[in-house]
Amino acid sequence: MAIVPSLLYPLCKHVLIGPMLTRRITLTVDGTDLVPTRGPLIVAANHLAEIDSLVVPLAIRRRLSFLAKAEYFTGSGIRGRAARAFFAGTGQIPVDRSGGDGAALDAAERVLRGGGAWAIYPEGTRSPDGRLHRGHTGALRVAARVPGTMIVPVVVDGTAAVNPSGSRRVGRGQVSVRIGEAVAADDLLGPAADVRAGTDALMAIIRDLGGLEYVDEYVRRRGGGDR
Repeated sequence: MAIVPSLLYPLCKHVLIGPMLTRRITLTVDGTDLVPTRGPLIVAANHLAEIDSLVVPLAIRRRLSFLAKAEYFTGSGIRGRAARAFFAGTGQIPVDRSGGDGAALDAAERVLRGGGAWAIYPEGTRSPDGRLHRGHTGALRVAARVPGTMIVPVVVDGTAAVNPSGSRRVGRGQVSVRIGEAVAADDLLGPAADVRAGTDALMAIIRDLGGLEYVDEYVRRRGGGDR
């Protein structure tokens, strides 16, 4: 019997994936109560390892939708069908990295207009050195379209050590998630609705929340340039 999509997210979080992951890592979370319980929400986090997208949902009580590589939705065979069912069933948003991100941002806008929560890594990809890099403007571009959107800054630490780049294995170790005060997207955008300035302000909040070193340049993706 197929699992109803609305049930797959909590099933993975509380039964299939969450307990298995927390047997491998010791997870500490600070600031859980700072997350608004309703209304359009963007969760903006730094990005260190593949398992960040499993760790952040464990720290945030609300159901989160992430941007996910389009390939995860088009695989063949048993493994491909399983991946497609998982990503679609948990409400993740496909994005084609080879082209523009318009369709993905439109989908994220629909999540917010429905009162949902969208999680994004403004850096666009994993940090290669643990430092926080310049953010892409997608989060603020979407927030500017949806009145009342709140943004919660999040800092993840320790995931790169337990899940090194290039490995799918999860080792044992300490992982922490620090959640900051929610800020109105309108306050970041300012009267001019300046998405670049708003994004820079958001990255400064994330930097200060985690005491991170900041680099004012984009992370270069493998096999491609910056967006």
